[in-house]
This record gives sequence, C-alpha cells and structure tokens, in this order.
Amino acid sequence: MKRHIRFSGTPEVDSAFTLIELLVVIAIIALLAAMLMPAVSRAKESGRSAACISNLRQIGVALQLYVDNNNNRLPYMRDKLIGTNPPADELPGMEVVLKDELGNTNVLRCPSDRAQVFEQSGSSYSWNSLLNGQPAHNLHVLGMHFDPHAIPVMFDKEAFHAARGAKKGVNYLYADGHIKNLLAIEGTLQK
Repeated sequence: MKRHIRFSGTPEVDSAFTLIELLVVIAIIALLAAMLMPAVSRAKESGRSAACISNLRQIGVALQLYVDNNNNRLPYMRDKLIGTNPPADELPGMEVVLKDELGNTNVLRCPSDRAQVFEQSGSSYSWNSLLNGQPAHNLHVLGMHFDPHAIPVMFDKEAFHAARGAKKGVNYLYADGHIKNLLAIEGTLQK
C-alpha cells in the first residue's frame, strides 16, 4: 500500500489497482468461469432431458389412446431409417400412425437432438417394431413373454443425453407407461 503524506499531516491511501493486480483478478474470474461451465452444461442437459421425458410420456398417452381405440392392440409402424426413402410397401412411421392421438407431431422431437435425426427420419425416438400388432396386455418377443413394465416400446434413437452420464444417454418408454434412463430387462441385468 502506498502512502502519501499530505501537507496537512494526515496519511492518504492510494486505492488504485496496479496492472498486475488487475490481471490476477481477471485470471481468477476466468478460472472460476471455466470451472462452472461443465456444471452449467449439465444443468442445461438435465432440463432438455426432462423435456424429452415429458415427450415420451405424451407419446405413451398417445399409444394408450391408440390401443384403447384399436381392440387393445399395439400399432403396426416402422421407423424411417435416416437418409433413405422407404419402399412403398413399408409400414408407416409413428408420425403418421399416431398423428391423431398426438395432435402435434413435434412431440416426436427430442430437445437434445442436435444431430437432426428428427428432420431426417420424422422422429427422434425409435419404435420397438417387435411389438407390432400385439395385444397390449400379452407381449411376446422372440418367444419370451414380457410384462408391460419390463419391455420398452420407444426409446431415443441416439444417446442424446450422454452429457448426463454414460448410463443416462438414452431414455426408454416402457409398455406400462413408465420411463427409465437405462434399459434393464428384468432378471438379466442389475438395476
């Protein structure tokens, strides 16, 4: 601290920052900001993941409405592959089959879909086509019976939410309407 003596005899303190002090303060602020950026990024991704889960819930309600209106049977539909034109005899996509039940097909867009999967295929979510046309209360895949709480019907086409963690990259909608971040078929994987 610099002290100057005034003619009146009282000391005066110079409160100006030197260039070095100013650079140190700026460096500390930059370091703190760099430490906060990953946390802010994870928080933003958590918000987008919550919106994705909300979309899957709405799709689950739309599927239930479809099942209720179609003799308790799941729809016949197929995912449109990215970058291909489907053959004329291929099953329609979910954006066509569930259009009336969804109302707005933008629900099929995951907010974390940065790879433009929605634009290229009509949906950020995949349909488990092994369930096409099955009774909703009696699901069989490859000869095995599954309870509705144990088999996913829809899930993210890509690990859109990988920023949340390695095992939280994909959201799954199960046949009973609940949603999980990690696929765990009962009895085969630890939950």
